[in-house]
Amino acid sequence: MNPLAENIKQLTTGLDPVEALKKLAELFAGEIVFSTSFGWEDQVITHMIFTNNIPIKVFTLETGRLFPETYYVWNRTMEMYENTIYAYYPQNGPLEKMLNEKGPSSFYESVENRKECCGIRKVEPLNRALAGNKCWITGIRAEQSVNRQDMHNVEWDEAHNLVKFHPIFEWTLEEVKAYIKKHNVPYNILHDRGFPSIGCQPCTRAIREGEDFRAGRWWWEDQSKKECGLHELIIDNK
Repeated sequence: MNPLAENIKQLTTGLDPVEALKKLAELFAGEIVFSTSFGWEDQVITHMIFTNNIPIKVFTLETGRLFPETYYVWNRTMEMYENTIYAYYPQNGPLEKMLNEKGPSSFYESVENRKECCGIRKVEPLNRALAGNKCWITGIRAEQSVNRQDMHNVEWDEAHNLVKFHPIFEWTLEEVKAYIKKHNVPYNILHDRGFPSIGCQPCTRAIREGEDFRAGRWWWEDQSKKECGLHELIIDNK
């Protein structure tokens, strides 16, 4: 593990999520961000940040293909906490080129096309959102997929040259739901309709009983690792 990441792991061991977030906000003042896609886990962390006035910038990736329910919870979250959630959009040029050459649904045709779409709509905007920062907070939990069980709550992101921290990494889904209920946190109602993981509308479906947590993402692809590129560098390098 990177020395800085190892140091952060030692400093945050034994702290609850709010205490850890406060500690990191002090250590990385003005250089710490949290990425939200408005799922269960992200709403829990957003609540922690906003209700405790922790100086961490909250941002989201506006891909242009989100569910109406996601836009609703985005707006409701801003209204409830009276705080800004910064949006990062795809660059017009690459997006227009892809659509003009391949149409609006090219991601169904091949893994390469799907990764191209994710790269334009998510990875490149994420790179801009993280630029100049030293700590990235995420809502990743260990039990979300087999791939993520190989991760740790503190990691070094070589691609972005920063520390990555997952404050509720060890939480179970039941703990997440209980927190949301206890604190009346707004959440995406698609979760109640069988969507444990919610991304772009054309690429996400509800899962069936017994399916993996992320089976509803890019369900037409036959592969064991279905990540969009936002976290796969960390996963693949473990």
